[in-house]
Amino acid sequence: MRAVPKIVYFLYVYRRLRHKETMTNLVPTPQAVLSVEEMYAADRAAAALGIPTLTLMEAAGTAIAREIQKRWKRQNIVILCGPGNNGGDGFVVARLLFNAGWPVKVALLDDAASLKGDAGVNAQAWRGMGGLIAPITADTIEALLAVRPMVLDALFGAGLNRGLSGDAARVITRINELQLICIAVDVPSGVHGDRGVVLPADLATPGVAPACALTVTFFKPKPAHVLYPARQLCGALVVADIGIPDDVLDTIKPAAWVNSTALWSLPHPDWQSHKYKRGHGLIFGGADMTGASRLAGHAARKAGAGLLTYAVPARAFGLYAGDQPGAFVKVLESSADLDDILSDHRKNAILIGPGAGVGASTSALTLKVLGTNRPLVLDADALTSFAADPPLLFEAIKSRTAGVVLTPHEAEFRRLFAAKGSKIDQARKAAQLSGAVVLLKGADTVVAAPDGRVAINTIAAPWLATGGSGDVLAGLILGLLAQGMTPWHAAAAAAWIHAKAGETLGAGLIAETLTDTVGDVIKSIL
Repeated sequence: MRAVPKIVYFLYVYRRLRHKETMTNLVPTPQAVLSVEEMYAADRAAAALGIPTLTLMEAAGTAIAREIQKRWKRQNIVILCGPGNNGGDGFVVARLLFNAGWPVKVALLDDAASLKGDAGVNAQAWRGMGGLIAPITADTIEALLAVRPMVLDALFGAGLNRGLSGDAARVITRINELQLICIAVDVPSGVHGDRGVVLPADLATPGVAPACALTVTFFKPKPAHVLYPARQLCGALVVADIGIPDDVLDTIKPAAWVNSTALWSLPHPDWQSHKYKRGHGLIFGGADMTGASRLAGHAARKAGAGLLTYAVPARAFGLYAGDQPGAFVKVLESSADLDDILSDHRKNAILIGPGAGVGASTSALTLKVLGTNRPLVLDADALTSFAADPPLLFEAIKSRTAGVVLTPHEAEFRRLFAAKGSKIDQARKAAQLSGAVVLLKGADTVVAAPDGRVAINTIAAPWLATGGSGDVLAGLILGLLAQGMTPWHAAAAAAWIHAKAGETLGAGLIAETLTDTVGDVIKSIL
């Protein structure tokens, strides 16, 4: 027991030094998202630097206990410990909360004598101070939860590769039925750390995981913390610093990040800027669903494009011309018209898809425009028009040097790609297969580049589930491409701005008002 205060003191000094070092650099840094294996590598790297794993466990338990006491008043708490390091973290929390005056019960899914390593050390420390360890069995579950306590889920961490069954499934099911306040260590037990899904118990039995109010993880978030449905089960997420130096990332070389303003910077006009220097977007608009293209155009201009041109059928010319006085409108009725429109190389970024119509004419137009070798956004109908022959589109994309951004929702994605795995895996594989940046939409939008880089949106704005919202997103990407942003950065920035605008507007959001709020969001970060 005397070793514990020395460990805490060592950690305190170490973290203060790290804090001082961090405060000297005020430039925001992107938040890496580490796979389970990458997190194991971070642990090993920390150990190689001389940081004892027991110290890391003490720091983890301290962070959890601190967050619990910060959010809730003292009350009964049951700490459910598993057989591994998550259970060890639970024993640390039990000791700290007990010393702070909390009524603590500890229950173990395994035999205490079988605990090894750091978990065994901390179990023994708990028992050494007189703490009891109850078994988790079908016969004890009701007694453990009888007073409707708060529960700390320290059963299993992100490395779990099979669904909960037996007593573990029973106790988690009962916690959910009683709607108890539950806090997860690392991830809610039963969740796959990389895929962000609840693992099934077997082929015929759906899985179970606790619906948590809080999840405390360590060093960096994992995919389960940013991907649905696991993200919802996590509740509030705290990523605690437990003393692993950021330098270990130099060896791990992560390729996934939380999408944020630390990941990209927006173009900023200066005194030398003029409308041509800020880029000229081109949108091929349809004659029937004209609102889609016009919303996209409005968004492109709000994103900062200096000029915008619509290329549209003659019968829709008046509608487009009368909508936005600041935009140009060109008639597109023949191949000669198309050649004339594309001959102006100042039109340096192009969007095809919103309201274009599904069919051979849209796919032919897309292939023609791909030959111009200018940055291109393909959305909606431009994607579905290749559902019968996706390789035709992918070959055309790979034959050019200018970047392409594909913006499918899940149904459009399935028409083009057969990728499996987590949403991150799917988007990454699709980007590699197509040669394009793939923005896979959803509450957890993922933006993947062909080189493997991934950005994941953590702003979930359900109010964006309305007609025209996706057209605004496509237009934002176009506007940023026109100003010279790279396809991956433009797509990531547009996804973040779009989500932030949706979050800001909230209830009552419609696509027509979204573009104005987009402007306010951009102003707030320039």
